[in-house]
Amino acid sequence: MQQGEVAASDRASLGERKAGRRRRLSVFDAVIMAGGLMVLAFAAYQAGPALAAATGDGPHGTFTAVRQSCFEHHPGKWLCTWRGDFRSDDGKVVREGVTLYDSEQDTMKAGQTVRAFDTGRPDHVYGEDGSREWVTVAILLALGAGLASRPLWTRRRPRPAPDDDARETRGADDAEAVAPWELAHEPVR
Repeated sequence: MQQGEVAASDRASLGERKAGRRRRLSVFDAVIMAGGLMVLAFAAYQAGPALAAATGDGPHGTFTAVRQSCFEHHPGKWLCTWRGDFRSDDGKVVREGVTLYDSEQDTMKAGQTVRAFDTGRPDHVYGEDGSREWVTVAILLALGAGLASRPLWTRRRPRPAPDDDARETRGADDAEAVAPWELAHEPVR
């Protein structure tokens, strides 16, 4: 055997070792995975209160509007919310300075009371209609799970080995066929 040649048995064992070895996680994949885990953690943290808001779970009572806060979120488009006080029907829960999340808050006036319920969120209560925040949370859960698992499902797809025997596998019909990379080396006739 000459220098630089590798015995067939050595090549086979080298191939087996490479096949069993996993590809290292790239920095890009690690960043994508970390971002997905953060989105997943945030969505999981919001899932309980979002489901409670969707089902109306929590002490019911009244919200009394105290002051309105508005800001322009697009040129000419204002978003207004009401801050006020919440008192449960049994009087056990009293919260001051909370924001009301309700579809009908645009028609409210200071001092007006509406039915609401408290899910335990520190800064707001919900109107009797509840909320569809769970849709956003479900989308974030799916997005976070997809991003966090992306490096796992992209790494499992093995790259196909180059087909060195391409000409031998062709049928008699395409014996004249030439691979595109071989066209540049064909002599011009």
